[in-house]
Amino acid sequence: DEDDDNDDDDDDEEDGPMPLPQSNAASNNGGGAKGKAYGGALLPGEGQAIAQYVQQNLRIPRRGEIGYSGNEIETYERAGFVMSGSRHARMNAVRIRKENQVYSAEEQRALALITMEENQQKEAQLLQDFRSILKDKQKLRERKKDTNT
Repeated sequence: DEDDDNDDDDDDEEDGPMPLPQSNAASNNGGGAKGKAYGGALLPGEGQAIAQYVQQNLRIPRRGEIGYSGNEIETYERAGFVMSGSRHARMNAVRIRKENQVYSAEEQRALALITMEENQQKEAQLLQDFRSILKDKQKLRERKKDTNT
């Protein structure tokens, strides 16, 4: 019976890469990650997992590279080792397409954020201009009142 309990503990662990912990920058993007769309042909959560690496400027791990840092993998590849994720041309093509899909979606989000910030700055400047015009008009009215009395 005790052996069966120990086997159950192994079932609680998930196979494959675990998502990166949410950084402050990733969690403050507004709206939460569930609402983000990365296009078709991605499994549920796959785009979000890849995007976490993209947002933190980390190398996206490929199949067989889980558990190694990007620097370790590069060292192994320079030494002549072929990582299993790099071996098959078709799998490599699918991986590159999926990564590019996520990169495109993240770039569009970044551009939209920049555009929104620029628009807010323009609006703030416009409001400031209007306020200064109104203040000038108010001063003129006060001067006219003072000269009429």
